[in-house]
Amino acid sequence: MAVMTKTPTVLKMLKEDHKKVKGIFDEFEEASDKRRKAKLVLEGVQELEVHAALEEELVYPALRKEMEEEEELMDEALEEHHVVHVLIGELKEMSPEDERYFAKFTVLAENVRHHIKEEEGEMFPQAADAEIDWEELQQSVEQRKAELTAKKR
Repeated sequence: MAVMTKTPTVLKMLKEDHKKVKGIFDEFEEASDKRRKAKLVLEGVQELEVHAALEEELVYPALRKEMEEEEELMDEALEEHHVVHVLIGELKEMSPEDERYFAKFTVLAENVRHHIKEEEGEMFPQAADAEIDWEELQQSVEQRKAELTAKKR
């Protein structure tokens, strides 16, 4: 089978999610108004929860099957997701009035930026060459994203 030369649509979609969440982080860092920052925290958490679910439920399992030699990379990505889930869980138990609320979101942003850099720099380029039914994966991801997004509203 020929090596793929273009990025699969599902990976492009995940990169768009990354771009969106990094934009939320940037806006958060520039904001000085507490209400605006609190709104951005909620928006960021929602985006991350949907994105993480898509990767954990659909994308990572598909990649893991075809990238067996990259098991360590996949395990590390899941551990990074675990840290994100812990921080999100803690944020959900807090309020913007808590003195460490915004600091915790800043730590979350730093962790996610590191994770994105590894995914886009290492995992995605290798995944693009894997023999995966990209169309089927794309359909599954789009359907699941619609379900998860509808639940968040």
